[in-house]
Parts: sequence; structure tokens; C-alpha cells
Amino acid sequence: MSKKPESLLPPYFSLDPREAATRLGDPIDTARFAKAAAFAARGRTDLAKRGYAPDGAKRLRKFSTWEICKYLIPVAPAHLRRVLKQNPDLPQGIGEGGTKWFTLEEVISLRNFFAEEGASSKEYRPFRPKDLPAKVIAVANFKGGVGKTSTAAHLAMSAALDGYRVLVIDLDSQGSMTSIMGGKVADEWQTVFPLLAKDYALALEAENKVRAAQGEAPLPFDETLSEALKVSASDVIQKTHWPNIDLIGAQLNLYWAEFQIPVWRMTLRGWPLWDALTGFLERESLLEQYDIILLDTPPALGYLTINALAAADILLVPLGASFLEFDSTGRFFDMLYSTFASIEDGENSVRRRQGLPEMKFEWDVVRAIITRFDAAQQTNLANVIQAYFGDFMTTYRQDYTALVGQAGEQVNGIYEADYRDFNRETYSRGRETFDRTYAEVKEILIGAWWRDLAMKEKNNG
Repeated sequence: MSKKPESLLPPYFSLDPREAATRLGDPIDTARFAKAAAFAARGRTDLAKRGYAPDGAKRLRKFSTWEICKYLIPVAPAHLRRVLKQNPDLPQGIGEGGTKWFTLEEVISLRNFFAEEGASSKEYRPFRPKDLPAKVIAVANFKGGVGKTSTAAHLAMSAALDGYRVLVIDLDSQGSMTSIMGGKVADEWQTVFPLLAKDYALALEAENKVRAAQGEAPLPFDETLSEALKVSASDVIQKTHWPNIDLIGAQLNLYWAEFQIPVWRMTLRGWPLWDALTGFLERESLLEQYDIILLDTPPALGYLTINALAAADILLVPLGASFLEFDSTGRFFDMLYSTFASIEDGENSVRRRQGLPEMKFEWDVVRAIITRFDAAQQTNLANVIQAYFGDFMTTYRQDYTALVGQAGEQVNGIYEADYRDFNRETYSRGRETFDRTYAEVKEILIGAWWRDLAMKEKNNG
């Protein structure tokens, strides 16, 4: 009988220190980081442009008659063809035979036509009270890699396809959302930074007027603040390849805000640093210009995230169905409590002394969303997470599909993927992942608006 060969040892045995030393290369100095960063920037640009047209511009694909009737406008294909034939002034699309292809601008025109002329029992436009402000949705978690930016991007695209006007604000200096949206940001002056600086500058101007009236020396007002006063939201908002999604982008220098904001606060203790983002949204009338303002936050509970959370009406917290992400998300909620309760306590102690009403942070809804879900491997743990977080959880868990993976490789959203690159079953299953998430978020959105509308009518009545 032949003898069994001995089992191979694990790869971490019998390593030769001398040989290992020869593979190390020269010691690394700081200049090598610059070189690595330059290579990464070049590669990032090349990869990001996978979803771009040959001329370097990012364009949204056209939508077929099948997609329009299945996903965008509740009409039968035969009825749509009849309406187009009877109304030659409407967009007619391009293509031969029964399938025509339309731009999203043309889809919006068709939606508006059906909203005016179609059956009153059908929802051609999404619910949106005219006299109420936009809803601000923040997507946040201080653990990276949980699908935060992907969720935010697809919610923006879902809402745009549904007919809402969306402003996306990228608060993460990594700029991943900006890349997905095809944004170009040269420096921090094309991000939210000057608008946050402007909020501080206005508060500082008001304080210096008081100090002047009292014969006191003014607080320092530097060139950055003077320049910030000249900036308006229209200077930093850029159009995207989506006709109803606008963007305030981000880039690496935005991280400077994390250092500058506490310095401003130390200079002017009365400046509510957490309200800077809220201040410019209100001051620049952005809550009237858009239906939804979607905030993509950094993976940290820094000053930019605090501003986003303070401005938000709805907070969405993505997490994976793993112990580490569950644990991290629990700690995130704990830090939210500590941070915002501390702000409330500090502010209200002053307000009570001054006889002013107390402040209180409130959100319409907070929901945690399980992302990148694998039902075969993660159902038990997802059920445990659902049990502990209870009504903080959405019902649907975002499946990870081939369509999601391929769209990510192309730096696109799944709604930008052409279904002809897949079979229809694969496309429909991949799209359903985010359609169902959007359905839950939309239900939260319209419910919050309805509650606000009922409260307004009650107060006016």
C-alpha cells in the first residue's frame, strides 16, 4: 500500500528572513505618498470615465417604450403609441418598429402630458405638497463600505425617474458621489465649504455690529470670510447628466472644513456650527427650488456629518448584515445621542437663563437599511439585527446582484445601465433591489409631507 504524502505546511512556515528582506525595497519617504496619490488620481480618472461618452462628457442613456410603460409612466404600450400618433407635437422618440427610445427630458414631457390629460385615477406625478418645503434626506453611518454612497446615488436616481427635482450634496471629501454624478470640482471653493464659511461670516458680521455699538474691538474677519460672502448656492451648484438632478460636489480639500469649523466656533462661541448647512439651505431658497435634497456624508461623525444630520428631516443608515457592522451602527446611534443631547443641554442652559424657548433636535423618521444582502448566508444575522433595531429598520433588504456589481465597475448607477447588456430577468431583478428600497423611502417621504400638511391645516384652521 502506497504511503500518503505528508500534508503541506501552511504558507507562514519556513519563511526565509534574508529572502524576505530582499523583497522589501528601499525605505519609504513622504515623497512616495505623493507619487502613489498621483498614480491613484490618474487611475481614478480613467476608471470614472468608463461611464462617459467618447468626448469626455457623461450622458444619460435613452429609455425604451418597454421601460417607460413598465417603470416610469403607468400607461399601456399600445395606449402610449396611440397618444403619440394623435399628438405629433409630443416627443416621438427614435427607432424603428414598435420600440422607440426617449431621453429623460422627453419622458418628463410625456409624464406632464398624461398628468394633465390622462386618467385622474392614475399617479403620473409623485405626491408633493406645493406649499411645503423640500425634504432633506441624509444618508450616514461612520463605518465605511456599508453602501452609503451607492444607496444615496440610487435614491437620487430613483426619485428623479419618479419625477422629483433632486439636489445632491456631496459632503465626503473622497468625492465618490461626485464621480457617479459626473461632477467636476476644482477646489474647495466649488464645494459646500464657502457656503458654510458664509454662514459663519454673516454671524460674525452681526456680532461685530453689536461689539461696535458697545465700543468693543471687532473679532477678526479674514480674506476667506470676505470672499465667502460673495458666494451663493448658484455658484457651486452644477447640472448633471440627469435633467432633474443637480449637484454640489466634493473633493479632497473639503476636508479642511473639519479643521476650520471648530476654529470659527472658538472665535465666536455663539455661532451654532451645526446649523450652517441648514442656514444656507433656507437662506438660498433651496428648499423651495427642489423636492428632495439628498446629503451623502463622510464615514465619520465629524462637523460636516453633524451639519448634515442637523439639517436632515429623514435619516437613513445603511449597514451590512454582519456583526461588526451591526456593532458599529449601534455605536453610531450612541454617538448621535451623545453629540446632539450635549448640544441641546449646552444651548438650553443658555436659553433658560435668557428666558428663551428651548431647542430640540427632531427627525421625521430614522431608518437603518441592510445593504449588500446575501440571503443564503446572512438571513439569520439580518433577522437578529431586525429584532434589536425594531422600528428603526426598513422591511426590505438590498440584495447584491450581478447588475449592481457591474454598474459599480462602470462608475454608474443601475438605472444608467442599458438593459440590453443583460437579459431582462437579470436587469429586472437587479433593478428591483433599489426600486423596493426607494418604495419604502418614498412611503416615508410622502407620509412625512402628509403629516406636515395635516399639521399646517390644523394650525391654520
